[in-house]
Amino acid sequence: MSFGGQTPLKLSKALEANGIRILGTSPDGIDLAEDRKRFGDLLKALHIPHPKDGTATSLEEAMVIAQGIGYPVLVRPSYVLGGRAMEIVYKPEALEGYMKAAVNVSPDHPILIDKFLEDAKEFDVDAVCDGTDILIGGVMQHIEEAGIHSGDSACVLMPQVESVQVMEQLKDFTRKLAIALNVRGLINVQCAEKNGMVYVLEVNPRASRTVPFVSKAIGLPLAKIAAKVMVGKTLKELGVPLNPPPVHIAVKEPVFPFGKFPKAKVYLGPEMRSTGEVMAMSDTFGEAIAKAFIGAGGNLPTSGGVFISVNGNDKNYRTVEVAKGFVSLGFSIYATKGTAAFLGEHGIRHTAVYKVNEGRPNIVDYIKNKEINIVINTPMGEVSRYDELAIGSASLEAKLPIITTISAAAAAVKGIQWIKEKKSGVKSLQEYHQM
Repeated sequence: MSFGGQTPLKLSKALEANGIRILGTSPDGIDLAEDRKRFGDLLKALHIPHPKDGTATSLEEAMVIAQGIGYPVLVRPSYVLGGRAMEIVYKPEALEGYMKAAVNVSPDHPILIDKFLEDAKEFDVDAVCDGTDILIGGVMQHIEEAGIHSGDSACVLMPQVESVQVMEQLKDFTRKLAIALNVRGLINVQCAEKNGMVYVLEVNPRASRTVPFVSKAIGLPLAKIAAKVMVGKTLKELGVPLNPPPVHIAVKEPVFPFGKFPKAKVYLGPEMRSTGEVMAMSDTFGEAIAKAFIGAGGNLPTSGGVFISVNGNDKNYRTVEVAKGFVSLGFSIYATKGTAAFLGEHGIRHTAVYKVNEGRPNIVDYIKNKEINIVINTPMGEVSRYDELAIGSASLEAKLPIITTISAAAAAVKGIQWIKEKKSGVKSLQEYHQM
């Protein structure tokens, strides 16, 4: 059951009821992680923080729950894969529109409502548990902030600029949950950190899509180890380290099909859109980011124009640091009215440009005239995306890198810096682990 994703987990109880022996984590342990109420009760018993949540079977119920939780909220149908039909809503009108358009809502298929943690950092932990001991394979920090589907977010193993306290909390919660769920084999724990507080978002008592990535990064075959644990071996018998420290920095970068679909929406959210991923390793974060970006079929320019247009929530110190980073690398900054005013307030030299519907020449004209070499655009989920769609289509046609979160833009600055300095080269996976 543990290696087939979400679908076989839902079959475990029926298979057991029909006399089929389930290896590894028991169907009851799986249900404890999958059942929303049972899992919530478990988190409370273990004193593990989690975002406020609720379930609704009608519009009226959803409005009351969301009001009690506080906007913004993350809403999704139950029993879906890949974040399908998942959405972040910022106000009651948007929730009403979602509920009216939602898939079949009934007592058997309620809508799940969670508090959305804005500006939070998201983490994944992959581990193997034998019922007594736990092997923490790796703690991965998502480069995109919370709200982007984990399959669409780039992530780095050997998290950057995180406190020891946060890292220990992530590992401690993983150990407690693995033991409480009586896991035998692989477990994946997804968490978010905001203001130093770690919240558990979800636990999957199975292999996650990041297991191959973590295994290559740390040099341990987690799937093989988990398979042996599932048939009765202990981690001590297998002689594996329980907390292998990452020696090198590894980055996982998703691959998207947007180049083949120039009219597609390129902006990421809770619903998964990637079709693959690549991996890069290095001794430095900048080099790993640059290699991963190139491996995913992208390109990071080393000079030219950067277009920056950010939503109100992103008009903060992080955007200022990104803009300053590009200026220090020799780029020219272009920005639309609101962002231009914000950058001007912070003393950042820029050129103001029109939005698509404001006049000519507008940002699309600048892109077509090859004056823009990289696009940073972070639209809000609740506003019209007309401008963003036009920018996205023009950028795809011009084969420009399109970055839709500020955290990813900060990573791109590090990558471009490495490309310009070219301090290192290429090593095989075997050479990294021999070192």
